[in-house]
Amino acid sequence: MSQPASLLDPIKGADHRVVGGVAIDMVRTGDARVKRVVYPVGFRWSQNMKPVVSTDLCMHAHVGFLAQGEFHIQYADGKIEEFVAPQVVAIAPGHDGWVVGEQPAILIEFDFEGETVQRMGL
Repeated sequence: MSQPASLLDPIKGADHRVVGGVAIDMVRTGDARVKRVVYPVGFRWSQNMKPVVSTDLCMHAHVGFLAQGEFHIQYADGKIEEFVAPQVVAIAPGHDGWVVGEQPAILIEFDFEGETVQRMGL
């Protein structure tokens, strides 16, 4: 009998990269991309990614399914959103974000590169 698949098993045909400590596996499908994004314990965008991308806040939209873990988002106006798996997420550009707790946050994300905000209505 085979072992059940893990959320961290390799994804066939995925482009794998690590940016700011975040592991990203991405596969193109049609006009979109599907990504598994693994945010490690202790990750905070303003500490780990800001030095890499050189913007004050994350300027990407994130739409997907939080399959594991918990993370919080804070927008420039101070509003905080809390996401706990299992949960669907829709996050507009202009935010900081951090992992809460003692397990990585795993987000299955769908995007349209530079057109995500318009196509997803964010």
